[in-house]
Amino acid sequence: MAPPARRYRRVRLSARIATLAVVALLAVLAGANLPALAHDRAPRGLTTWFARLSPGRDDTNVRFDTGGLRLGSSPAGPASIRSDRPEGMLLTAVHPLVGFSSQVAAELAADQPAGSTVAVDVRGTRGDGSWTEWVATGSKTPAMLGAAVTSVQARIVLHGGRGGVSPLVRSVRLTAQPGVALLAARPRTPSSYRVFATREGLVGASTANGHMIHERDHFVALPSRRGLAPRDSGDYTVKICAGNGRCEWAPVWDVGPWNTTDDYWNPADVRQSWADLPQGRPQAQAAHEDGYHDGLDQFGREVLNPAGIDLADGTFWDGLGLHDNSWVTVTYLWTDDAPPAIVLLPILPVHSGPGEQYPTVGVAAQRAKLPVECAVTSQPVTGTQGRTDQWLRIGPKQFISAAHVGVVAVPGLQQVIAVHGVQQGQGKRCATS
Repeated sequence: MAPPARRYRRVRLSARIATLAVVALLAVLAGANLPALAHDRAPRGLTTWFARLSPGRDDTNVRFDTGGLRLGSSPAGPASIRSDRPEGMLLTAVHPLVGFSSQVAAELAADQPAGSTVAVDVRGTRGDGSWTEWVATGSKTPAMLGAAVTSVQARIVLHGGRGGVSPLVRSVRLTAQPGVALLAARPRTPSSYRVFATREGLVGASTANGHMIHERDHFVALPSRRGLAPRDSGDYTVKICAGNGRCEWAPVWDVGPWNTTDDYWNPADVRQSWADLPQGRPQAQAAHEDGYHDGLDQFGREVLNPAGIDLADGTFWDGLGLHDNSWVTVTYLWTDDAPPAIVLLPILPVHSGPGEQYPTVGVAAQRAKLPVECAVTSQPVTGTQGRTDQWLRIGPKQFISAAHVGVVAVPGLQQVIAVHGVQQGQGKRCATS
């Protein structure tokens, strides 16, 4: 079942849309208890549950048999890191909590033959429906989510060992601690960094989230699973801007190109690996330019370029108009707290002003989540959401028609609707275009 941050309603842009503001959709699927771990009585206030290990459409290269969860038949790993080590991934159903929590532990029962590994990551939904990043968890090292969350989703990642031998996951028990750990006051403002971009290519291969790459595709790869969106979702979206002034908003669907644990956009106290590097500096860049880590990536490979992001062919050629690997400015939009709009068209043009008569300055890929700054009344457009004269500003001199975007059906929906300006006399209006 799809997580709540991926579910949206087709929003008709009229005054009647206000009735949708009271709708809050939360997926409530409890995992089936498995016998591999003892069923101790949980202390009051704890939320404890077993992850359901049956693969679904959101899962990648895993299968379940009488013994448990194991790797599927694909012999290769994610496309961007160009690994011949098999990998599989299962996303559990979203589990609602009895109260707020910011810490989640996992107790894993698994067989892990030599060279194989199993990792459990979790993420949570904040009160406004947005997701935290994925964070690794264990029985002795609970995940610190950095926010008070109301529901939790787990991700189980399997890596094959020598000769492709698969680990076997028998059960995963998750426990959310009640209350909220003392969190540092850190405003959610979008972080932007200048990094080197390479073209991924690899048409026909599979990404880390199971997406099959097609010609002139639109997505990106980052060197950390912390910002990996589930297949066909834009839960984690980036804005990439080239030196020629063009930008694309695209979902993060792959991991790479060099590392898989380098969330370089995070501060040192949060960054999973290479925390001694400056925030915003990818490990591959430091290895290539400065000989950091003896010039090698996490797998011991010589780093041949400083890439901090991989771009699918359509993003590279059509969205940004690039002809060669280039330095770009990347904004990691899930670090923002602006209300999101979800792109419903395969490719949505972004104009320099509120109307189709303005030049196109970029595109937004399908499923990308765009932070809405304000709305302005201008040229009427008919699209998937009906006919509207509302244009949404998603950046300086960057506008999209509200006729082609949806909104997330979660708590906080009314704020998004108001920002879209579809209610008479309500919503944040653009002071200037």
